[in-house]
Amino acid sequence: MKKLLIFCALFLSLSTTKAKDTEGYIAQHVEFAQCLMRDYKIPASLILAVAIHESASGNSRIAQYLNNHFGVKGANTNLEIQSSYRDYLNADESYSHFVEIMETRVPFNALFAKYDQYDYQGWAKGIQRSGYAQSRTWSSQVIALIKKYELYQYDDRPEGYEEPVYKTTYRRKSKSSLRYYTVKTGDNLSILAKKKGTTVLKLMKRNGLKKANLKIGQKIKL
Repeated sequence: MKKLLIFCALFLSLSTTKAKDTEGYIAQHVEFAQCLMRDYKIPASLILAVAIHESASGNSRIAQYLNNHFGVKGANTNLEIQSSYRDYLNADESYSHFVEIMETRVPFNALFAKYDQYDYQGWAKGIQRSGYAQSRTWSSQVIALIKKYELYQYDDRPEGYEEPVYKTTYRRKSKSSLRYYTVKTGDNLSILAKKKGTTVLKLMKRNGLKKANLKIGQKIKL
């Protein structure tokens, strides 16, 4: 009976060290995230939100077994699970390594000169552009977490600080969405230019044409 009580006490002790929900996860790691922010000038809100997103608030398998909170790949020595993600001694080491990646690896290290410790949106968008994640919605998801849990309150923002306003990124049309026209009998660049509201020269440049002559059945971009 005594052994059972000791085991239960040990189990409860271990379980309380792991966050059961996002609020608990934040409370557990916010202090260290702020230490990293003050040392490296990267928002604590951003650090926490990325960790929440990549580790499911500490509940993912790689967080539980490998102490990996940022989805960093690499070798590990863990025998309990097979994984392509690297392992850490503890969560703090994983947090420190994430900031180290930002500071030492190109192109992430250029973000420090571009954004300050208060601009979590700039950081999130910059990290995504730099290739940290393949998902096109990664930065939006990270920013949404920061706003949902008001993580910006941990960024030591000065009184009266106003967040930069970022425009929605313009996406260029893919080649498949460009309008192609099939040349018919009686067509010429002059007629097509008038229909499109452009000039013959612009149509020639757009289609890489050296001569203005067209062939029936030829496809050109309008």
